[in-house]
Amino acid sequence: MNLFTAMDISASAMTAQSLRMNAASSNLANTETTRTASGEPYYRKSVVLSPKNSFDDELASRLPEGVAGVEVAAIRQDQEALRDVYDPGHPDANGEGYVTMPDINVLEEMTDIMAATRAYEANVTSIKASQRMAVKALEIGG
Repeated sequence: MNLFTAMDISASAMTAQSLRMNAASSNLANTETTRTASGEPYYRKSVVLSPKNSFDDELASRLPEGVAGVEVAAIRQDQEALRDVYDPGHPDANGEGYVTMPDINVLEEMTDIMAATRAYEANVTSIKASQRMAVKALEIGG
């Protein structure tokens, strides 16, 4: 595996983790959103990551250059993550006084943001290490 391949893999992971952080931040920002532009309550979003190439392809090729990194396979909306809260004074309350709100666990979202941040930082460290190796290789050859 050359240094640029390692940097490409880390860069793809940084992009994926950035999207993961954005989704979790959006979830946190909308914990009380009862009506979106479509008129429905906000639905929790989750990011699904997958490798750019499958394990079988890697095993068959056995070449480090075949490694391609990670990509966002989908951004899913959890259609079942809603809860009914009794608040008869709320403008979106139904006839029985219940408001349908997103069922977003703040602790889970904060944990997801922290994990994504750590993964992002690890990939930044990997890119910096690759850069240092490239500089050292140039110093040796020069």
